[in-house]
Amino acid sequence: MKKVKRRKKRNKIIDFGKEIARRISDNDVTGFAAQLSYFFLLSLFPMLIFLFTLLPYTPLTQQDIFHTLKDFAPLETYTMIERTISEIMDNRSGGLLSVGFIATLWAASKGMNALMKSLNRAYEVEEKRSFIVSRGLSIVLTVALIFVFILALLLPVFGKQLGMFIFSYLGLSDQFLKIWNVIRWVLTPVILFLVFLVVYYLAPSIKIRCATAVPGSIFASVGWIAVSLGFSFYVSNFGNYTAMYGSIGTIIVMMLWFYFSAIIIMVGGEINSYFTKKAGKM
Repeated sequence: MKKVKRRKKRNKIIDFGKEIARRISDNDVTGFAAQLSYFFLLSLFPMLIFLFTLLPYTPLTQQDIFHTLKDFAPLETYTMIERTISEIMDNRSGGLLSVGFIATLWAASKGMNALMKSLNRAYEVEEKRSFIVSRGLSIVLTVALIFVFILALLLPVFGKQLGMFIFSYLGLSDQFLKIWNVIRWVLTPVILFLVFLVVYYLAPSIKIRCATAVPGSIFASVGWIAVSLGFSFYVSNFGNYTAMYGSIGTIIVMMLWFYFSAIIIMVGGEINSYFTKKAGKM
């Protein structure tokens, strides 16, 4: 009896994998991922410039942002980003804040629009919203993502300070430091999960239950962290792109990182579509 149950469970997993693979092929996920990674690249530096020009109004430092990038980005990519941003900020002008914000909105909203098209294809629906509504939604989601990214940077700073204050008041400051070392690693996947949940729920041009967006959000948040760390390890230890392609190797590494990240995000949408259809909501 147990063997039969295990066989049925294994067959379900195999069928699920085949269905997702078919959807990836039929819906041109890799093609949309290439488009999305291009806009990721366009929006990266304007977004970082915008964030750095905001630093004087926050308790954050440049190193706080660089440390966040260093945790996930391949070493060659991180080094190039740090060097480029440092050069720009050393010669910054008063217009960087407005220019950086506008450039970020334009490029990132185009990327969000590509993601919305991919999710519509996953759900097999046409875009029913007007151009103004869909583009407005892409801009709103982009601004929300920027806000969440800033929040993700602020939480470790304020969270640790607040926790230290509370626990020291209770005479438990040593215990808090041990707890915090665990919390700070859980914080990133939780924030990512919430971001993906909102995007997967609002971006498609179809009303879905929030619960059906959960599986893809879990996959995307865990998958993105795993792919980022795994790709970073591979590039650092095995893939010497700089030796092969020279200085352009760093750009290739960055594009590959964005490309794999985009595939993970879009596969998450395909998973949500599968469960939505299975639940009979399409």
